[in-house]
Amino acid sequence: MTNVANPEIGHSLRTGTFDTNYHDVGTGDPVLLLHGSGAGVSAWANWRGLIPVLSKGFRVIAPDLVGFGYTTLPDPVRFSIFDTWIDQIIGLLDHLGIEKAHVVGNSFGGGLALHLATRHPDRLDRIVLMGAGGVQIEFTDELDALWGYTPSVENMKRIMDIMAYDRSLVTDELAELRYRATIRPGAQEAFEQVFPAPRQRWLDAQIVPDDELAAIEHEVLILHGREDRVVPLDASLHMFHTIPNSQLHAFGRCGHWTQIEHAERFHRLVDGFFREGLTA
Repeated sequence: MTNVANPEIGHSLRTGTFDTNYHDVGTGDPVLLLHGSGAGVSAWANWRGLIPVLSKGFRVIAPDLVGFGYTTLPDPVRFSIFDTWIDQIIGLLDHLGIEKAHVVGNSFGGGLALHLATRHPDRLDRIVLMGAGGVQIEFTDELDALWGYTPSVENMKRIMDIMAYDRSLVTDELAELRYRATIRPGAQEAFEQVFPAPRQRWLDAQIVPDDELAAIEHEVLILHGREDRVVPLDASLHMFHTIPNSQLHAFGRCGHWTQIEHAERFHRLVDGFFREGLTA
């Protein structure tokens, strides 16, 4: 059930030393949605378009990863990529009594999905990766700007310009909304502790070795924007060539916001991929 006053706030469960804010909508086979690592992000902000689509046929679980959104911070505050988030997700699934779930991972969340697939393969079913990290890529100025964000409307517009191919999507209203999420008490402090400088080490820590990628037996749908300036299309091409049971769909005239810039096609592909699994 969505909080009417603030739709970003859903349910809360104690996971380890912090409380996870998560959304639990619909019935059917569970689908886990893992958001990216942008400033001001939350599960609801990232997946508000997909949740109503998938929840018509599936049980959708969308948590705020620790360090983001309305999930509280661990005590003591310490992040270990990807151990912190893997422990959070497995703990959440255990609390909810979910043995196995489909998963959609966006960017950082895609890298997390890959690590879950290699460390806990029995807990995942079908996997969707969208502009996903997890392989060797160059640490760019654009990514440094995203992870090095400091709160202002101008800085928020700058990083949103990096994310989108269609700059008309970066409205003053949207930038103001996302900026306000970053000045919520404690939000920026949490964000700065996830990827402190120097940041190349955090990108390198996300890499899944090729032999482990090649050992993934799950059905994997890889989605990517051709003009993505955050995670290059080459990353998904590498995954496609390495993961045995994978398929790749690349969107032209699309940046890092596939779920926004090509929303209807994205929704159809993801929903169809999971429904295909019901009869496989």
